[in-house]
Amino acid sequence: MTMGSAAPSTPWVTVETLSSDAMSAVSVGDEPRDFAGWQRVVQRLLSKTPGAYDSLSTARVGELVRIARDEVREIAVRVRTRTGAVQMQAHPVVGPAGDVHAVRLWVGPERSRLPQRRPAVGGIWDLASQTIRLPAGATQLAGMTARHYAPSMSIAELFHRWPNFDGHAAVLDLLYEPRHGETLQFDVPVGASVRWRVSIRARDDERTRGAWWLIEEVCSEGVLPWPSGLEQVALREAHRRAGTHLAMLQVGHASISHWLTDPAPWVRWDRLISPVDVFHPEDRARLIGAETYLQTGEKVRMTVRVLNNSGAYVPTRLSLYGYPGYSARRLAIIEFESAVDEMAAVRPLGEPWDQQRAG
Repeated sequence: MTMGSAAPSTPWVTVETLSSDAMSAVSVGDEPRDFAGWQRVVQRLLSKTPGAYDSLSTARVGELVRIARDEVREIAVRVRTRTGAVQMQAHPVVGPAGDVHAVRLWVGPERSRLPQRRPAVGGIWDLASQTIRLPAGATQLAGMTARHYAPSMSIAELFHRWPNFDGHAAVLDLLYEPRHGETLQFDVPVGASVRWRVSIRARDDERTRGAWWLIEEVCSEGVLPWPSGLEQVALREAHRRAGTHLAMLQVGHASISHWLTDPAPWVRWDRLISPVDVFHPEDRARLIGAETYLQTGEKVRMTVRVLNNSGAYVPTRLSLYGYPGYSARRLAIIEFESAVDEMAAVRPLGEPWDQQRAG
């Protein structure tokens, strides 16, 4: 890194490479670009450095990005111009399989001081296992300490670390019905002055049935504080005092997508090989079968066995309600109530006590 007394001239530009058949700009410094055309962003980057535009064409920069992606290596280029030497640097951002999920670019006068390059990592959502994998480098991100890091986690575990996030439905739509090339970008607060910028591109190809992720740490300085969500906090406290435990269930996959309240304390739902392990293997089909009733607006009640913190399956009463707009999103609101004090048998879905109409 070349240092000097001058202030940083240009910010880092992040070009995502989340699919082999597309790439785009997702960030310029701390500002989002929401999958903008990378050529236009690079042209603006070059125009801010005297002489760079004449010596480094957009096509040449694109070629260097592809080399950094394909060869998984850092690139430093120095060119002479009429106004002095110009440097370009390209740094790959690697995912859990060793692939490059993005390339970060910087162009400026040789004697300029490079701006801080904040941590970033790639992730892979695999629909078959319903897990997201992250490399060990994720521990460099604010809010992801080594103690909290896991190489593979459910989407519910990730959402649980984002208490002020409210875009669950859009994320779940993309992850559980991946349409190749579909994109989504959002920011998540992880501290008083830090956010994660998450850029996701759905994939349905020979490499992945799911989505590739890019997580960048960006600064929140000068940005208005994240809304506190007073109503959400009050409702969560009311549910805590009442002892109710609510979650969202991905019905067709028999897995918890996120908790609406504090998690049920007797349910082991995190750090599992697969999120479906929350429910006993013999009961998962019954949960999936509830879809028939939820489609008609009915409430479904059943007793199933859930995994507890001791590794045993214990009976738990469930009440399922279709999520608003259920026909578009196969989500259900699910309430957990411990039934360990009962010797109730697990009966087939549809018996009178197992099902009743909402209302």
